Amino acid sequence: METLKFNTSIKASKEKVWQVLWNDGTYRKWTAVFSEGSYAESDWNEGSEIKFLGPDGSSGMFSMIEKKIPNEEMIFKHLGELKNGVKETKEWGGAMEKYFLTEADGTTALRVEVDMNEEYVKYFVDTFPKALEIVKQLSETD
Repeated sequence: METLKFNTSIKASKEKVWQVLWNDGTYRKWTAVFSEGSYAESDWNEGSEIKFLGPDGSSGMFSMIEKKIPNEEMIFKHLGELKNGVKETKEWGGAMEKYFLTEADGTTALRVEVDMNEEYVKYFVDTFPKALEIVKQLSETD
């Protein structure tokens, strides 16, 4: 397992960036880079389950919101896959996905750290910056 790190600077408040990251409508836009039609189901509270689902609504990943500090930090602990609505624990269970926001002078630094199996490293190294560019564009426009 390798931890990939991504960074971007966004000319917007950390509150705006947070909303773009986790609001359903904008979440669907930036995550479409990974899988068109994907979305998340959760109450978005720390300690709660979250399902990252494909367009069919029955396949994807299930995780836990490990830590949430609004407008600053969101950490997911991935537990396994969903296949046709059935949970399957995976060997990569426990992989983390972390989002950190810090703001200075009207610019937000967004840092993402993602634990990744070696077979997916190249894909995410190529794709995650595209997703963050969409987050940036959505955050910098009204």
